[in-house]
Amino acid sequence: MRFVRPTFALVFAIAIALALPLSPAPLAAQAQGSAAAAQKAPAAEKAPQPDFITPHISDGSKIDVPSFSLKENLTREIDLPRWAPVHIGPITLDLSPTKHVVMILIAAILCMATLTTAAVSQARSAAAGKPPKGFANAIEAMVLYIRNEVILPNVGHHGEKFVPFCLTLFFFILFMNVLGLIPYGATATSNISVTATLAILSFFVVEIAGMRALGAGYIKTIVYWPHDMAFAVKAPITLIMTPVELLGKITKPIALSIRLFANMMAGHVVVLALISLIFTFGSWLIMPAPVLAATGIMVLELFVAFLQAFVFTLLVSVFIGQIRESAH
Repeated sequence: MRFVRPTFALVFAIAIALALPLSPAPLAAQAQGSAAAAQKAPAAEKAPQPDFITPHISDGSKIDVPSFSLKENLTREIDLPRWAPVHIGPITLDLSPTKHVVMILIAAILCMATLTTAAVSQARSAAAGKPPKGFANAIEAMVLYIRNEVILPNVGHHGEKFVPFCLTLFFFILFMNVLGLIPYGATATSNISVTATLAILSFFVVEIAGMRALGAGYIKTIVYWPHDMAFAVKAPITLIMTPVELLGKITKPIALSIRLFANMMAGHVVVLALISLIFTFGSWLIMPAPVLAATGIMVLELFVAFLQAFVFTLLVSVFIGQIRESAH
C-alpha cells in the first residue's frame, strides 16, 4: 500500500532527532549493604529509594528483554551497541541506537508488515470477486474510515495525494503507542524528541501544501493585508496581525508534539505510580487496590493509544485543508 512508504522517512528523521546530544536523566542507585552496616550509617548517607518510574518512561542505552530467572524478576537488561559519534562542523551526533530507537524500528516493521499483509489479502479477495475477511477486512475498514471520514473531508478537493502521508502517520503513531503497553516494551511517543520530529515533518508537509495550492498567494498566510480597508488602517493592522500569523504557524507543531507527548507520558506515570505503592508500603495487603486501579488505567491507555493517533492525524488533515483554502 502506498501509505507505508513514508514510514522510512519518519523513522530516519526521528532517529536523527534522538541522536542529538542530550544528558540522560540520572537513575537512583539500589540500596546495598547489610542490615548492620545500614544501622551504623548516618541518616544523611543512606542510599535513596529505588526509582520505579523513571527507567520505564525515559530513553536509555539499555533495553529490557525476557528472563527466566525469578531473581531477576523475569527481566534482564542488555546494553545496546555504542557507535562512534559523527561530527558535522560544530555539531556532534551520537547515532548509537537507544531504547526508543529500537521501539521506533519495531513499530515501523510491524506497520509495514501489517499493512502489506492486509493489502495482499485484500487484492486476492478482490481478484476472486469476494470481500476481504478477518484481519484484512478490519484493516480495510480502518483505512477507509480514516480516509473517507477524516482526511478527505478536512483536506478538501484533490486531497487524495495527502492520504498516504496521513494514513502513515496514523498507523505509525498507533503502533508506537501500543508497543508501550506490552511487557518489555517502551512508548517512543513519550519522548518529546519523537513527537517533535513528527510535528516538524507535518509542519513542512502543511506549508509545502499551502505553497503548491496558493502559489504567490502563500504570502498572505504570513503577512496580513486586508484589501477592503484604507491604507491608514491597513498599515497598523498589518504590523499587529503579521506576528500573530507567524505565531500561529509556530504554535501548531508545538501543540501537536506536546499533546501527544503529554498524553502518552501521563498514563504510564499514573500506572507505575500506582504499582509502586505496593513496594513503597512494603505490604502485600494493599496489593489488590493498586492492581485494580492500574488495570483500569491500562484499559484507558489502550483507548488513549488509538485516540491520540486519531487526533494527530485529524489535526494534520485540518491544518492542510486550512492552508490550502486560506486567503485574507
